[in-house]
Amino acid sequence: MSRSRHAALGASIGAAIGGLISRNAASTGAGIGALAGAIVGEKRVSARSRVEEAVDQE
Repeated sequence: MSRSRHAALGASIGAAIGGLISRNAASTGAGIGALAGAIVGEKRVSARSRVEEAVDQE
């Protein structure tokens, strides 16, 4: 859930910024934003799971 939410947010921000330039830039910005958002979402999920594992071990 976290990855998809971050990807959608990144895509919307990228499209908005790219849309200020042109239509082609809007679609490119959406793609790049979605990729960046998915990466951020994945990092957050993996960090959260590591913290939960550490708490469970104690």
